[in-house]
Amino acid sequence: MEERSEESLTFSVRVFTLQEEVMAEEEHMETHKKEVQVQEEVRREQQVSVCRQGAEQELTLLLTTGLEAQQLTVQDGNRASVFQFTVSKEMDCCQVGGQSFLLSIDKLSLLLQFKSPADMKNFQQLLKRGNDEEIMKVCTEKDMRGSEDAESQALSTTHLPTQGYQFHSCLSQQRSLLQDYLRTTTYQRAILVNETDFKDKVVLDVCCGSGILSFFAVQAGATRVYAVESSPMAKYTKILVQSNSLSERIRVLEGEVEDVSCPDMVDIIISEPIGYMLLNERLMESFLYAKKWLKPNGLMFPSCGDIHLAPFSDEQLYFEHYAQASFWQQRSFYGVNLSALHSAAVDEFFRQPIVDTFDVQILMARSVKHCINFMEAKEEDLHRMEIPFVFTLLQSGLVHGLAFWFDVAYLGSKSAVWLSTAPTEPLTRWYQVRCLFQTPLFAKLGQTLSGTVLLVANNRQSYDIHITATVDQSGFRSGNILDLKNPFFRMPSWFHN
Repeated sequence: MEERSEESLTFSVRVFTLQEEVMAEEEHMETHKKEVQVQEEVRREQQVSVCRQGAEQELTLLLTTGLEAQQLTVQDGNRASVFQFTVSKEMDCCQVGGQSFLLSIDKLSLLLQFKSPADMKNFQQLLKRGNDEEIMKVCTEKDMRGSEDAESQALSTTHLPTQGYQFHSCLSQQRSLLQDYLRTTTYQRAILVNETDFKDKVVLDVCCGSGILSFFAVQAGATRVYAVESSPMAKYTKILVQSNSLSERIRVLEGEVEDVSCPDMVDIIISEPIGYMLLNERLMESFLYAKKWLKPNGLMFPSCGDIHLAPFSDEQLYFEHYAQASFWQQRSFYGVNLSALHSAAVDEFFRQPIVDTFDVQILMARSVKHCINFMEAKEEDLHRMEIPFVFTLLQSGLVHGLAFWFDVAYLGSKSAVWLSTAPTEPLTRWYQVRCLFQTPLFAKLGQTLSGTVLLVANNRQSYDIHITATVDQSGFRSGNILDLKNPFFRMPSWFHN
C-alpha cells in the first residue's frame, strides 16, 4: 500500500451485521478453546459494507475485537487489505458531525461518511463494544492516571462528544509513566528517604498501575502492600509481583477502590492520582475515598497539593489560538459559505485550556495558590472549588489569561519531598496549563486584577473552569468558561529538539 501522508479518503458507509458468519466464527472458536483449554473469550468479527465514493468497487471493513486490542481492516473485493489500523494510543477517533467518523494514525486519515445517523450510531457501538468492556473502561479513563499523552496531537483540536472513542494501550501508558524520570525518581526518593514510615508497616497503593509504588514500599521495608487496580491492568500487576517473588508481601486487589474491600486497616496510603492542573481525571477522589482504611495518625503520599495561578501576557498565543478558527471564514468552500460558523468555532477553540510551557517573563504578577490538604479533604470538597484572586500587576500591558501549575508534597516523618510543575522548574509530563480570556484586558503597573476561578467537577472525569476577572481601577471585565477534559496540546518546537 502506498503511503498517504496528507490525503484524506472519504467513504460512504452502510452498516449491517452478518449474524450467520458471526455465529459460525463463534462455534469454530469455541471448539478451538476446548481443544487447547484456553481460558479466553471468543473473538468476534463484525462486518460493515463500505463503498468508495466515485468508484464501483465494494470494500469491506472488518472490525475484529480481542482481549488486547481491536483491529480495523478495509478489504477490496478480493479480500486484499487496502488499509489496516490497530486501535491503540497511536490512533485517534472521533465523530465528525452527525453522520461521519474520522480515524487517524500518523499522517493518514480516513473519513467514513455514513448514509444516516442511525448507521453512524451502530458503527460507534460496534467500535467501542468489543468482547471485554472493562478494557475500554480502564484503558480510556482510569489507567491513564491523569496522564493524557501530550504527544498525541493529531486530533487535539477536535471536540469529542464523548470520551469513549479515545483508545489507549494499557502497557504503553504504563511504560510512558515508568519512563518519566522526574515522576518515578521523586516517588522513590520520597518513600526511601522516609523508610521509617514504611518499615514493618501495612501500605495501600491506590490505582497502582504497574505497581511500581508498591515495589518502592517493599524496598522501604513494608511488610504488606495492598495494591488496588482495575482489570485488565491488574493481571499485569500480578505477573510483575509473582515474577519478582513478592506475592507474600504485595497483594493485588482487582477492581475500583470504591468497590474492593481492603482486608486490613493501613498505616500509609500511596498513589499517583495527578492530572493536568492537579485534578484532571478526578483520580484524587479515589485517593481520598481510600482514607476509610487509614489508621488514626496514618500518612498519605502525596500529603497535600497547591494549585498556582497567575495572569500572563502572550499576544502570539492569543492570535495563534484565534487563527485556528480561520477555516470557518471561507466563503466559497466547494461553493458553500462557511463564515456563519466562524464565531461558534472561535468560542469552541477558546474553551480549550492550552497545555504547554512558557517563559516566566510573560507572567504579570506573583502567583496566588489554592492549598488542598489530602489528609483533611473529603471527596465532596473537590466537586466544587472556588479560588478567589487579587493580583497586583508588576508590568503594564494586555492580560490574555491565567496560567496554572501545581506542586505536591510528600510529608514524611523524616523529610518533606516536593514535586513541582512550576515554569521555573524542570519540565514534567504535566507541563503547565493556560486559560485564555475571551477578550484581553489592559492594565497598568500597580493596578489590581481581581476575580475568581471556579472549578466544577463534571461527569467526564474532569472539570469545567469558570473564570471571571476585573481590572479594579478601570472596571473592565473579562473571563471564559473552559473544558479541562478537552485541552489543546501546544508543544514548543525547541522541546522536541
